[in-house]
Amino acid sequence: LYMVLSGLEKAIIQNTTANQTKALEEALAPQSLFQIGLLLVLPMIMEIGLERGFRTAIGDFIIMQLQLASVFFTFQLGTKAHYYGRTILHGGSKYRATGRGFVVFHAKFADNYRRYSRSHFVKALELFILLIVYEAYSQSYRNSNLYLFVTWSMWFLVASWLFAPFIFNPSGFDWQKTVDDWTDWKRWMGNRGGIGIQPDKSWESWWEGEQEHLKYTTVRGRFLEIFLACRFFLYQYGIVYHLHIAHGNQNFWVYALSWVVMVTVLLVLKMVSMGRRRFGTDFQLMFRILKGLLFLGFVSVMTVLFVVCGLTISDVCASAIAFLPTGWAMLLIGQACRSLLKSLKFWESIKELARAYEYVMGLVIFTPIAVLSWFPFVSEFQTRLLFNQAFSRGLQISMILAGRKDQNPQYAKN
Repeated sequence: LYMVLSGLEKAIIQNTTANQTKALEEALAPQSLFQIGLLLVLPMIMEIGLERGFRTAIGDFIIMQLQLASVFFTFQLGTKAHYYGRTILHGGSKYRATGRGFVVFHAKFADNYRRYSRSHFVKALELFILLIVYEAYSQSYRNSNLYLFVTWSMWFLVASWLFAPFIFNPSGFDWQKTVDDWTDWKRWMGNRGGIGIQPDKSWESWWEGEQEHLKYTTVRGRFLEIFLACRFFLYQYGIVYHLHIAHGNQNFWVYALSWVVMVTVLLVLKMVSMGRRRFGTDFQLMFRILKGLLFLGFVSVMTVLFVVCGLTISDVCASAIAFLPTGWAMLLIGQACRSLLKSLKFWESIKELARAYEYVMGLVIFTPIAVLSWFPFVSEFQTRLLFNQAFSRGLQISMILAGRKDQNPQYAKN
């Protein structure tokens, strides 16, 4: 990402010396395809081949791919990587009750979000933004086919980490269950936490529990947490110099001005949050006037930027991609400096910022699920993929009977 945003990759690719390595690149491309992923299945194929024959081994391998075994084990590796990394940074351990039964029940969206938000979803979205920025700022001088060859495994990782819990969730694409999951998730996000409130009842209680490792970490662990969070500042530092409104200016004040915009946005959000708490119930008219004034001010500023300063729609989209990681970095640093921010009365602002990010992440993940749930054949295909034919037929019959009971109270009574 740094080489793309700084222009180093463009200079290297357009160098005459680099053009002489095309044959080497073409020779290394097939190697990357077999080295990442497929090479790891050779021991399994050899073992099954020696026991039952190589034709059976190849057939089993193909069936495993059709059953999305690669997606499942890629997701499982993400779980191991997350908790190994957290233990290395902060120490400690915690028992996770997973159960050993055959899972045939539907897990709600809020349950999957609580389990895999920090271990998979956040990291997958970070990789997703990395790939988008790399593609956007390098497509003018780089071959698109080469980009797909280099990054296909990363796209597969992103898709597996984002959607594997819902692909392997029974009735995960059933429309009625999707609607119920969304209602349950909004209720969970809106509930206030406190003493005695369980994490599955309130987002605040869950969010506090996710930071428990930071309460008992060492100075080294806290420092490393802050140091690793600083990587998100690279987006803003590189993207602002590529905006059309910057007119190619490489001065440091361009970056400083972007921070002024970032601080202004955070202050506006803080004003809206304070207004909602103070005027939302008793003085609704004052709160609406405050929101109206902020909206008019926003429209006026954006009009001036578009007409006078040459701001474009692409600049607005690029600025969103630049500022979102910066806000996440500030959130991670704020969590690591919890005691300091509590003494400065800024902890509630950090909590509201975290809630806003959780809403955005939940919406990004839930939208594809809702779209796929519109089509009935997606749910049927998923049921057939997860279970054998007899169980799939029994599950469909039970869904039909459940629908008849809901529509006919007399049938349910009988």
